[in-house]
Amino acid sequence: MRRFIYRALRLTSALDHWLRERLTLAGWLALGAAGASAAAGLDTNQTVTYRAFTFLAALLALAWAASLAWRARLEASRELPRYATAGEPFRYRVILANRGARPLAGAVVRERFRDPRPGFAEWRRTREPGEERRNWWDRSVGYFRWRWLIERRLPRAAQEAQIPPLAPGERHTAQLAFTPRRRGRIELAGLSVGRADPLGLVRGLERVALPARVIALPRRYRLPRLALPGKRRFQPGGVSLAASIGDSEEFLALRDYRPGDPLQRIHWKSFARTGKPIVKEYQDEFFERHALVLDTASAAGEDAAFEDAVALAASFVYTIDTHECLLDLMFVGGEVRTYTAGRGQMQAVHLLETLAAVAPSPAPEFTALARAVVRRGAGLSSLILILLSWDEARRDFVARLRAHGTEVRALLVCAEGAAPAGAPPWLVVLHPGRIEQGLTRLR
Repeated sequence: MRRFIYRALRLTSALDHWLRERLTLAGWLALGAAGASAAAGLDTNQTVTYRAFTFLAALLALAWAASLAWRARLEASRELPRYATAGEPFRYRVILANRGARPLAGAVVRERFRDPRPGFAEWRRTREPGEERRNWWDRSVGYFRWRWLIERRLPRAAQEAQIPPLAPGERHTAQLAFTPRRRGRIELAGLSVGRADPLGLVRGLERVALPARVIALPRRYRLPRLALPGKRRFQPGGVSLAASIGDSEEFLALRDYRPGDPLQRIHWKSFARTGKPIVKEYQDEFFERHALVLDTASAAGEDAAFEDAVALAASFVYTIDTHECLLDLMFVGGEVRTYTAGRGQMQAVHLLETLAAVAPSPAPEFTALARAVVRRGAGLSSLILILLSWDEARRDFVARLRAHGTEVRALLVCAEGAAPAGAPPWLVVLHPGRIEQGLTRLR
């Protein structure tokens, strides 16, 4: 039964996509009128509205046949930025060239996205935010979950651009735009160039394969001016001012070899000149290191609170200046993951790209995250903690960090009805839809 429902949903979505791609506004009106007249004219002895259905159906059939005769030979390319931002218009340019033998006139170009329909396992496994409040039938059929899975992959407000008349060999640059609904990867399949048939009901289409990918970064909130607390801490092993792999420190001097020194530190030029092993000596560093910890343990899935928590983490990543400090982004994604930006490590945009792919984790995984953060506590100047709930485990976690002398700023993102009673005054409680108003309390 589940397989049958899944195939029915796939077929319905394919038909809906085909109609939206092919029909013009006049075509939709004709189709709607044909359907209404067919329903009203079922009894041909009582009404003659079936004649309107016959007329409109014949018009649509002729328009569809005429649209199949339209052909165009096009060459296309995009000037596409790598990153977009969720909720903000993303604009880019496409270059079209008419490679056919005939002029191209009256056509429009629009973006074509990869098939967004989920697989059977994903459709069965995923839960739409708030699905538990739907009735039994909606939960069993899973239609709204299906629509949610499709819409989260597709941008909204995808615009089309009019193409001026192009002679054979002529080129034109058009601007397209769409608005990502959410953070994550957006897969582009190519461009569709269409022109309406002489009746103006159905578009003839020419598809240009042009696969590409855009990363939609999380949206960001405006934060108040922050002076992160804490002081410079000793960092065992140091961190190189240049990008490197492995442990590295600041070069200090040359000295004689001592038993136990690693061979990779031997200064071979000095060894050849003096005839005895000489090694490079390094000094450890003291500098500020801040941690941004994102609590991904959410029983409600990717609901509004979870998305706002990710957006809040992105806002801190975007705002904190990492030229003279390190910023560790920590969260759980199957395992504890840590990404470091600043002082020759990753750039902030790479942390934003990482946040674009963050997904909820099971509630028990917060324990592993807490242990990993506490182990790093001695080297941290301060910690920004973004939570999705406030319970005994999280209270103990903050208490342990403060016992290590780590400065902690904790923010809780939750629905208004889920706000904890008796929350400590230093815990900043934020509600979806009113995040920026709540951030004014952050100091």
